[in-house]
Amino acid sequence: MEGDGSDSLVTIKNIERELICPACKELFTHPLILPCQHSICHKCVKELLLTHDDSFNDVGSDNSNQSSPRLRLPSPSMDKIDRISRPGWKRGSLTPRTTTFPCPGCEHDVDLGERGISGLFRNFTLETIVERYRQAARAATAIMCDLCKPPPQESTKSCMDCSASYCNECFKIYHPWGTVKAQHEYVGPTTNFRPKILMCPEHETERINMYCELCRRPVCHLCKLGGNHSNHRVTTMSSAYKTLKEKLSKDIDYLIGKESQVKSQISELNLLMKETECNGERAKEEAITHFEKLFEILEERKSSVLKAIDASKKLRLDKFQTQVEEYQGLLENNGLVGYAQEVLKETDQSCFVQTAKQLHLRIQKATESLKSFRPAAQTSFEDYVVNTSKQTELLGELSFFSSGIDVPEINEEQSKVYNNALINWYHPEKDKADSYVLEYRKINRDEEMLSWNEIEVCGTSKVISDLESNCNYAFRVRAYKGSICSPCSRELILHTPPAPVFNFLFDEKCGYNNEHLLLNLKRDRVESRAGFNLLLAAERIQVGYYTSLDYIIGDVGITKGKHFWAFRVEPYSYLVKAGVASSDKLQEWLRSPRDAVSPRYEQDSGHDSGSEDACFDSSQPFTLVTIGMKKFFIPKSATSANEPENRVLPMPTSIGVFLDYDKGRVAFYDMDHMKCLYERQVDCSHTMYPAFALMGSGGIQLEEPITAKYLEYQEHM
Repeated sequence: MEGDGSDSLVTIKNIERELICPACKELFTHPLILPCQHSICHKCVKELLLTHDDSFNDVGSDNSNQSSPRLRLPSPSMDKIDRISRPGWKRGSLTPRTTTFPCPGCEHDVDLGERGISGLFRNFTLETIVERYRQAARAATAIMCDLCKPPPQESTKSCMDCSASYCNECFKIYHPWGTVKAQHEYVGPTTNFRPKILMCPEHETERINMYCELCRRPVCHLCKLGGNHSNHRVTTMSSAYKTLKEKLSKDIDYLIGKESQVKSQISELNLLMKETECNGERAKEEAITHFEKLFEILEERKSSVLKAIDASKKLRLDKFQTQVEEYQGLLENNGLVGYAQEVLKETDQSCFVQTAKQLHLRIQKATESLKSFRPAAQTSFEDYVVNTSKQTELLGELSFFSSGIDVPEINEEQSKVYNNALINWYHPEKDKADSYVLEYRKINRDEEMLSWNEIEVCGTSKVISDLESNCNYAFRVRAYKGSICSPCSRELILHTPPAPVFNFLFDEKCGYNNEHLLLNLKRDRVESRAGFNLLLAAERIQVGYYTSLDYIIGDVGITKGKHFWAFRVEPYSYLVKAGVASSDKLQEWLRSPRDAVSPRYEQDSGHDSGSEDACFDSSQPFTLVTIGMKKFFIPKSATSANEPENRVLPMPTSIGVFLDYDKGRVAFYDMDHMKCLYERQVDCSHTMYPAFALMGSGGIQLEEPITAKYLEYQEHM
């Protein structure tokens, strides 16, 4: 057991987080393995037992949170602690009455049983790693010889049998040649002395040599013979060592292989931290701006209210002052009375009468005011009391929620995937959001999630291109208003088609019957109409005439590769056939007399006429499935159940066709769930064409590729 190199020491320094005791938050000291497989310092286990027992003694179980292992409580006396670790301890004033306590690592209750701490294994591996970490941390700090006379010399060896460190001279003295001690095992200087053999804590004289798979702990042969593990499944220690080491190595290799992914996710988290910091500062600035606006409004209203009060006060004071002056004029030798006294001195009668008449009216008015005294203005300002109760209540309720944004919701009915993905969402506060961020990522087959891709969108829908075929993608959206961000919407999972989308239109020349079929100008929709010609033909039914199938094919053929296309069948359709057919088979169909092409003529006609039972071709140059009357009919097969209830399914809203030309396979899909409904071999030795046939009233609409123009059209609609 030689010392580790410098590279190992550097690595050891990086794992400090794994070497911290969950109870004391310090490096492990003599760690013990609890029944739940978490490790805790020996001393911490004792403290937890005593603390948990004290909680029952003092306040009962109602106050159990005081014994939380996360709390660092004062340590009990060493005498009290030592009593606990002795096997066979009894109940008493200094011993705990319980062996159950919550594990600080997982917070589940663990029961140490009758043997208490004595029944726990010491985690020597963890202890060794902690010691290596301590040595790496102190690096230049030397371990001194334990046997030197002062001053001690630096040790060069540590004896695992003596559990002591020695300098060269002392080692020679205490391990002389030719003695038993000379055979002791020695290592480089260390303070971690572990036993050579792991002994059973229940049977102290027995060594550990087996592993209990049920309890997930090492045991001795006595534990298996008559102990607690007698009925448990055990395996040899070498087998357990090999199995666990292989599993651990495989898990480590997997994590190492994902190092680039971990680093990218760490980078993403660092970016999110920076974004959070920036958004937090921006949110603070916006909050300050909002409050400053409130302050401005309050200051403005305050100034306006104070001006109104001052103006009312001045007006009232002016009125009171005028009234005071008027009443002062009624005093003797003052104002009106004084003036009247001077008028009485006038001796000329005509002049006196001229002046006295107006004066007499004024004195009469003053006399009446004395009889009914009334202040010129009110002293109360009750009409000028500011009512802020509503505003106070609103300000008291001021919170982030009132300024937040509702969560947008993805519209699953309007969102779909074809050649591209179209994602639609709705938002209750659409006019209040500045923009949206649409996030999407691929989900691997082992449910591994890749990092999110982000696209900023101004509207409430987006077309996403360049998605991989036959993959699951998760989509979610969140709204932004300034720096305010709503929570993400519920994720929508969509499965892309199994192959690239094959673009074609209906062929208006090859085999197209314009008497029965009506093709639109875009050539992506065809309808079958049971018109006058069908009624005329019905007269021949007595001589064996059957209503024919009207075929129409795609205008582009397939000669290699994988292709996928989709279409919708109108719910009112009576009978529609859809699939693929080779060029030579189509020529045969389209050249056949109309009378011969009856429902009984073709094996895969969809009618239970008996012809389908005659032959099950493993590979034929065409495959058509029957759709009609809101049902999807799976063709009969020699290997599967052919009962009608197993072959008739509800008609999907949209049906997909997947053709693997190179492997000669064709499959039909329910587009809503991208689920395969039917698959079989097909002979692809010639050019293959998308093929359709209609009988009676019906309609087929090719699925329109999703493009930016498609999105504009949808928004316009």
